[in-house]
Amino acid sequence: MPSVPQAAENGWIAVTTVGDMLGRRAAADPAGEALVFPDHRCSYRDLDERADRWARGLLALGVRRGDRVGLLLPASADLVAGLFATARIGAIAVPVNARFKQVELEQIVVHSGMRVLVTAVAAPGTPDFVSLLTATFPPTAGRLSGAPELETVVVLGATPGDTSWAALSTEEFEAAGETIDIVTLDTRRAGVKVRDPALMVYTSGTTSAPKGALLSHEAVVRTAQGIGTRLRLTADDRVWTAIPLFHGGGLTFMFSSIAAGAPFVHPGFFDPLTTLPYLEAERVTIALAAFETIWMPVLDRPDFADHDLSRIRVVMAVGVPERLRVMASRLPGVTHVSCVAMTESCAFLSLNRLDDDPEHAMTTGGHPMPGMEVRVIDPDTGADLPTGTPGELLFRGPGAFDGYFRDPQLTAAAVDEGGWYHSGDRVVLDADGRLTFLSRIKDMLKVGGENVAAAEVEGHLIDHPAVALVAVVAAPDAYYGEVPAAFVQTVPGAEVTEQELIDHCVGRIATYRVPRYVRFVREWPMSGTKIRKVELRERIADELRAAGITEAPRISTPSTPTRA
Repeated sequence: MPSVPQAAENGWIAVTTVGDMLGRRAAADPAGEALVFPDHRCSYRDLDERADRWARGLLALGVRRGDRVGLLLPASADLVAGLFATARIGAIAVPVNARFKQVELEQIVVHSGMRVLVTAVAAPGTPDFVSLLTATFPPTAGRLSGAPELETVVVLGATPGDTSWAALSTEEFEAAGETIDIVTLDTRRAGVKVRDPALMVYTSGTTSAPKGALLSHEAVVRTAQGIGTRLRLTADDRVWTAIPLFHGGGLTFMFSSIAAGAPFVHPGFFDPLTTLPYLEAERVTIALAAFETIWMPVLDRPDFADHDLSRIRVVMAVGVPERLRVMASRLPGVTHVSCVAMTESCAFLSLNRLDDDPEHAMTTGGHPMPGMEVRVIDPDTGADLPTGTPGELLFRGPGAFDGYFRDPQLTAAAVDEGGWYHSGDRVVLDADGRLTFLSRIKDMLKVGGENVAAAEVEGHLIDHPAVALVAVVAAPDAYYGEVPAAFVQTVPGAEVTEQELIDHCVGRIATYRVPRYVRFVREWPMSGTKIRKVELRERIADELRAAGITEAPRISTPSTPTRA
């Protein structure tokens, strides 16, 4: 009898489109709980029907295959429905960072060339997206100015005539969709290919220009399926994360839950004061905390022992081994895993297996996701390095992105002729194939899990009239891991204080990008024509260490439930 070939780790490859992934789940378990938020929840049938209504509305607005649809919304069933609806008609969903200010919002709206933007009336305690939008693009002659490709804005929660410019209310949007019959929708849905882009997730690069990473239906679905297999997700699990749903990690966790039929539990806005009772009440089994800036405030709560978290079987978090061991010790008996992640790998490049021994789970990022290939090379020579030798990370495979939107030069610089993405990250690969992130070769910071390009902060500071030259580096921080520190040379004769430069940033760029320290210099450490940032990093680190400073000063911002 001939032998039967064994299936791959993620089972037999069963790729579908993002829209059909939800449709199949709704057909199999229509009444099953799909999404849980503090103020609302919905079944797979509810989510699927909402996605269909939205898809028909987008078709009525003239959205074509490949058009971009922006989603500037709080974490909610509406945001998730918008993602599936956009993918269902072959358009590209662009989730917009809810923490962005005017400078960043303008960049993303214009660069993406989004045809439609969906936002919402502010609920109590949530950001006022409509005011932000109109401040960024002042209405002129019935439409928003400064965004030439943006044709329509939908404001959920508005009533007809609420705005002085041509925004559609929920009622008007859905009424437009009623003019599109189901046959038209099904015809469009059937034409979507698995290699078509489904998402465009913006990520920070080494320049101040925005980078929109294009992620295909195949990349999203296969990564979601791989995570489900790696964590052994079933319909009996309840998956929690507090990562925002504009972040690649939050999106991938949501898609993984839908693929596995496991209810996805999200707090909307993270608040360590309410997390423990929420985890307990929702009977969470998988806690995808990801960043220690999320998980440690929960574990450090004085009432931690008062809550029953015995249903949790897996915690996923990243951090230095010492901190991971501390986090694991708070929940003994729970399997702890870590990962290596970036937007260009559909958020997850590698993830520990549940049978990894605790030491490997604490010190490595696990094995690459099914189908993903990785290499470690000498960044100077391009030669492959032996296992155990640190070098630059390269990867390719079904979960890899398909390039940067409207930037063929940047794509060509990052992806070689063999399809290998050169990450600019310094990693090491062990003999068993586990990957471990060490540091960044690129001029990047990672502030509480958020990528920050030094050039983005520099580009904003240089607009101040007193600033002649600026270099931003990472300063060590016990809470965020690292925070921006700016070294500034002023214009001759100009006077400016540290606080004035910080205030110049607050409210105009996202809080995590605001420099927490500003230091003034007259001369720069140079290497040829380049500033030696390594010396600046050492300088600020030495200064903070000598002063006994372990955490940066907090930024005063308008009321928010997260730590600024």
